[in-house]
Amino acid sequence: MGFDIIAGADRRMYPGQIIEYRVSPLLGIKTKWVTEITHVVPNEYFVDEQRFGPYTLWHHKHFFSAIENGVAMEDLIHYKAPMGALGSLFTPLIVTPKLEEIFNYRTQKLTEMFGSYS
Repeated sequence: MGFDIIAGADRRMYPGQIIEYRVSPLLGIKTKWVTEITHVVPNEYFVDEQRFGPYTLWHHKHFFSAIENGVAMEDLIHYKAPMGALGSLFTPLIVTPKLEEIFNYRTQKLTEMFGSYS
C-alpha cells in the first residue's frame, strides 16, 4: 500500500495525537491519510480514527494482552469505503483483500522480529 509515515509519530502515543501518512491504496495513486489517536490505555489498547483520507469512515482499535512468553495483538476495525453504493460494491473485491494483505504483512514482520506464538 506504499504506507509511509510523514509526521506525528515521533513521540510516545497520546490521545489527540495526529499522525500523517502517505498511502497508495489503489493503482499506485498516492494520497494523504491523517489519523487521530483518540484513546490510549498503556499496555491494553489504543484507538486511531481517520480525520482525512481514503475511507469515508475508519475506526481502528488495537488490543494487547499478555500471553505466555509474549503479547497477543487483536485488531477491531470499522470502516466504510468511499463512493457510496459503488464503494460498497468494490469493498469485498478490492478493499477487504487489501486490508487482509496489510495485516498479513504486519503479522509476517512481527513474527520475523519476535517469533510466533501458539
